[in-house]
Amino acid sequence: MSDRLKTTDEVSNEKIVEDLTKDLEFSLSTEEPKEDYVINPGSSVEQIVPSAGDTQKTNDGIPQETEFDDDYEEKNKSDDSDSDSIDEVSLKDAEVDLTDDQKEERRLIAEQLKETGNNAFKVGEYERSLDKYTEGLKICPLQSTKLRAVLYCNRSASKMKLERYKQAIKDCTKAIELDENYVKAYIRRAQSYEADDKLDESLADYKKILEFDPAHKEAIKATVRLPPLIEQKNEKLKTEMLGKLKDLGNMILKPFGLSTDNFQMEQDPESKGYKINFKQ
Repeated sequence: MSDRLKTTDEVSNEKIVEDLTKDLEFSLSTEEPKEDYVINPGSSVEQIVPSAGDTQKTNDGIPQETEFDDDYEEKNKSDDSDSDSIDEVSLKDAEVDLTDDQKEERRLIAEQLKETGNNAFKVGEYERSLDKYTEGLKICPLQSTKLRAVLYCNRSASKMKLERYKQAIKDCTKAIELDENYVKAYIRRAQSYEADDKLDESLADYKKILEFDPAHKEAIKATVRLPPLIEQKNEKLKTEMLGKLKDLGNMILKPFGLSTDNFQMEQDPESKGYKINFKQ
């Protein structure tokens, strides 16, 4: 069994199936391995806080182009892309020598960027709203945790509209890290988890929401709706796993003139365990 299964109790059923069958298939394989062939308030954010990874400039101030592989844009459009991730280490370094007045000025600019993002979101300009929230996060002082939480949570809403659910989950998680009582962030993360077919995680977030608001209608409905879907999904995974194990079992037994049909599984109605009987 793989180390991943030995070291964590939170591995999903899909991963369990994948690891079990992968290990067995590898051990049984006799083939040779194949060769893997803004509205910007005042100055732009970039002028105030150059972000890590910006285009480098030559001595004459002309931006120097960077070479990218052909599918660079497609990679950054993918749901798993971290192209809009915030380098908080660099942001912290940039804030070291700032006065309180300068930090307050940055906070006000971040507030304006948030409002610009909100206005863009309201008219369906989700890419633009996402960009404005990102600009806000790049300039908002780290000490302004509430505002940063709102920017992350609002950005997750833009990503949900763009069906980038994995990225939305990450932003909601950052918002919750900054404000552990941020109910809206839990709601959006629960919705994104469900859209990404992570039903167990979605249910856990909805239960957390009910701790804050026991009368929350959406969370109440979800705690009724999701358990049967989770059970149905687990049964499907179980059937798939047994089917794969049966195929692998037949590979083992074939040299002996046997198959899995020679073994009958019976479930104990009380313990729900199984016993195996051999038959010719």
